[in-house]
Amino acid sequence: MPFDAMSDSTLPSESGAELRRVLEDRSLAEGKSDGNSVSDILHAVRTHLKMEVAFVSEFTHGRRIFRYVDSSWPKNPVRVGEGGPLEESYCQRIVEGRMPELLADARTNSVAAELPETFSLPIGAHLSVPIRLSDGSVYGTFCCFSRHADISLNYRDLNVMRVFAELAGKMIDRERLSKQRLSLSRDRIEHVLHSDAMHIVYQPIFDLSQARIAGLESLSRFVMTPTRSPDIWFQEAHKVGLGVDLEMRAIEQALQVLPQLNPSIDLAVNASPEVILDPRFEALLAKQTSLEHLVLEITEHAAVEHYEEIADKLKTYRELGLQLAVDDAGAGYASFRHILNLEPDRIKLDMSLTRDIDSDPVRRALTVALIHFSSETGSTLVAEGVETEAEAATLIELGIEKAQGYFLGRPMTFDELQKTGCLNNSNPIKPGVASFSSLNGR
Repeated sequence: MPFDAMSDSTLPSESGAELRRVLEDRSLAEGKSDGNSVSDILHAVRTHLKMEVAFVSEFTHGRRIFRYVDSSWPKNPVRVGEGGPLEESYCQRIVEGRMPELLADARTNSVAAELPETFSLPIGAHLSVPIRLSDGSVYGTFCCFSRHADISLNYRDLNVMRVFAELAGKMIDRERLSKQRLSLSRDRIEHVLHSDAMHIVYQPIFDLSQARIAGLESLSRFVMTPTRSPDIWFQEAHKVGLGVDLEMRAIEQALQVLPQLNPSIDLAVNASPEVILDPRFEALLAKQTSLEHLVLEITEHAAVEHYEEIADKLKTYRELGLQLAVDDAGAGYASFRHILNLEPDRIKLDMSLTRDIDSDPVRRALTVALIHFSSETGSTLVAEGVETEAEAATLIELGIEKAQGYFLGRPMTFDELQKTGCLNNSNPIKPGVASFSSLNGR
């Protein structure tokens, strides 16, 4: 339960409003959007109780480790990541019930008086409550102490500690669950990177004016659970810091067929800006005997931060024959920014515009505008997502020369494509290709 979702009545006294104010003041001072963090809670409770040190400890492998610390004491010895044997701590005794959770003066308690730190720190006032996770297990403790006794402390203050210990436990639960999910995600992507769980298929790109295959776009497919679309796999890979690795593996696999292609057929590979700037990508391109039949499609769907750096890197490749394509034109503002800043050789018309273009005058009008733009800038327009004969006919009528989609040809493995004979531009992939040829007067 986040703090801002708690009502003041959730607390056992009027302390709720004051603690809420402390949390909000701390958030504003540090430029945060909210006060919903364990560190904020520590600071709020410590300030409210007028203590010098507050911390959250974790019990692990017989030790107490300080995970969060807040202090106004310049010489505070309690530091994040440090700790000591659990048996030598207040925490262990409090959780086991051997010491009370509230000590107005620890030195007057017989159990506390036996512990060296009571006098070496020293510890005066001390409050500590267990932090329990959703499965009922004890994570550690939520503690506050000062070097001086404070006889004004009472059970109302202790109840404040309990409420916020419960809140801290829920936050820690969420953090642990998030870490577990990230770990599982990373394991999945690592498995893909070191197995044959990913393979490449190629979707034909047709030259509508000549009724032949002009290129292939390489696409990744994943054969492992969970079953989901490739874009989700790549999103997960980037989330765990392995996105560039997964993209590089896909590009490496795709490029293996480049030497086998008919010189009249280009090969398109997809790459994010991060890949383009990665030294491994440059090294991979350097291994190719020629870049003249290679097309690089920018896959980023968000605004790129460093256009100048990317454009400069691409300039070197393009001088060697590499062609640049911007994907999903018309699907969002980001693609238009890519077009304006990177001046691509190809602009790929998003399927959201291609769909029903034969019956939708608005889609047709925007497509005509893009055709004019591409003509003025010297780029080639490629329509994606062509799924009906009527859409293909309209595109031909509008003057779009290149297109791809299920009506023209589905993605296949390279071996499957070779068996059709289509890579020699002699046979159609499917009956739909013959149909569109007749639309073009052939």
